[in-house]
Amino acid sequence: MIDVIIVAAGSGKRMNSDINKQFLKIDNKPVIAWTIEKFYNNKNIDNITIAIRKEDEKYIQDIISQYEFKNINIVYGGKERQDSISNCLEKIIHTDYVLIHDGARPFIDDDTINRCIEETKIHQCCCVGVPSKDTIKIVDNSENISSTPDRKNLWCAQTPQAFHINIIKKAYKYAKETAFLATDDASLVENIGYKVKMVMGNYNNIKITTPEDLIIAETIAKITK
Repeated sequence: MIDVIIVAAGSGKRMNSDINKQFLKIDNKPVIAWTIEKFYNNKNIDNITIAIRKEDEKYIQDIISQYEFKNINIVYGGKERQDSISNCLEKIIHTDYVLIHDGARPFIDDDTINRCIEETKIHQCCCVGVPSKDTIKIVDNSENISSTPDRKNLWCAQTPQAFHINIIKKAYKYAKETAFLATDDASLVENIGYKVKMVMGNYNNIKITTPEDLIIAETIAKITK
């Protein structure tokens, strides 16, 4: 069994919008509808659980009804992204692997999902990403450059990130016990000593974070139809 958790419980403050960025529209379809659809139509996904804010439940239910998605599990999120995923993991019992994906990444594709699943079955822990196109600079507290890491070793992490269910639950349990907070799930798994396999993703798999991203998203939507 393979489950996916879609994280849609953020407020999207950087979007400067009165509504959750998940409900903003790309090509006249809500961002979250794009995201759900990609996993809903993938033959390898057995169950979908969405982490949402309680106040957004009506919006989500309306979208689920409009696009005729069936058997979508809804879980209320927490204060942090990590809390939202933890709440979802508590509800997921009968599965082998779980993919965790940002609701605001609407252009995940079937090939990447399937590659992620296959690699996770082999390596138990995987992170989708792409090699960095930019040179990255490390800066000090005065914003002076302190070092320039070799770009060939730098990847930009995306989602989904996928794990054997026992490993990700163990990582979340330890993080809660030690108050360890990270910005992605791979970091939690690395924190308890597991290696995470990087899986080649797609540069179109952007995260909708700022108003400029919506402009880019409209173009991606047209070329990926």
